[in-house]
Amino acid sequence: MSRACELTGKAVLTGNNVSHANNKSRRRFLPNLCNVTLISDALGQRFRLRVSAHALRTVEHRGGLDAFLLKARETELSQRARLLKRQIAKKVAETKETVAA
Repeated sequence: MSRACELTGKAVLTGNNVSHANNKSRRRFLPNLCNVTLISDALGQRFRLRVSAHALRTVEHRGGLDAFLLKARETELSQRARLLKRQIAKKVAETKETVAA
């Protein structure tokens, strides 16, 4: 499993530890990943995702998993999240058709 957020694509960055004597050694900056269960209102299901703490705040700010995924870019999402986005978009379109009819 890669160390990358499934919703935002935030992944490991590399850089240097720099000492007081200006010695440099390589280091890794790891994202703050959390295993969470998010609920999709449109599908009525729970989904376990590995997301960063920043992404979790953004999901809450945008009003839930459905709203986040519908607004997110396909390139940032993981394969599972892309599939989930398509399912949610399809379900939302179906409900709009039934309401309009």
